[in-house]
Amino acid sequence: MHRAKCVVAGLAALVSTAILSSTAAAAQCGNDASGFQAWVAEFKQEAAGNGISPAVIDQALSNVAYSRATIRADRGQKSFKLSFDQFMQKRGGQAIISRGRKMRAQNARLFDSIEQRFGVPAGPLIAIWGMETGFGSFMGKEHTLSAVSTLAYDCRRSDYFTNQLYAALQLVERGDLSPAARGAAHGEIGQTQFLPVNVLRYGVDGDGNGHIDMVRSKADALASTANFLRGHGWQPGGGYQPGEVNYAAIQGWNAASVYQQAIAIIGAEIDGY
Repeated sequence: MHRAKCVVAGLAALVSTAILSSTAAAAQCGNDASGFQAWVAEFKQEAAGNGISPAVIDQALSNVAYSRATIRADRGQKSFKLSFDQFMQKRGGQAIISRGRKMRAQNARLFDSIEQRFGVPAGPLIAIWGMETGFGSFMGKEHTLSAVSTLAYDCRRSDYFTNQLYAALQLVERGDLSPAARGAAHGEIGQTQFLPVNVLRYGVDGDGNGHIDMVRSKADALASTANFLRGHGWQPGGGYQPGEVNYAAIQGWNAASVYQQAIAIIGAEIDGY
């Protein structure tokens, strides 16, 4: 799909998602597995009433199950309570820097083209890629649609993840998300771990094959990540350390201060900044 078509399709999807999110909250949320299947049945009816194809609904939701692993992860995000040094050690910061320099050299043409298009240098992108999935080596093991459905049903952030679930249905409909896809515990997708709404909003067809494949295409994943940062205010040529103009865009990637610092420092080491 050409870029212009992607933008138009993305905007249309966002408009419809915004409309749907206002009406999809009627299904009764819950705090344990007991009401999940009843919620799924009700949500299917609501989704059909909101214009989602019954075939897509059946394809996407026929095999979803309550994910206890997702709930455990949602309740226990302890790594962000570590000190910066502890966080870097836990995430293998030095290993990411070492391998990241090699990845930059091996993919120089790709990173140059991304920087020309979006204004984002290789370092922060490689830092995110390495920290999120070990450069695509492990993207998670949870069934994506079950994870998102579980969090849409769970009362803690039901509205937010109901919106993510509608976005996931739209990705299934356009062929950019497999109903069998597996990923991280909160439904993050692909090599840099985008939530479904962000795939709709910032996803880029980086390899020109007409689809946005965040799992199998590093070009799509990295270009989409650069587009995300640009969408959060990244200014070409600006610095990205704390206090510099582009640090705010890095803050948009993750709310944890240790994660933000790690992106900036690892990225600088890779870029020779």
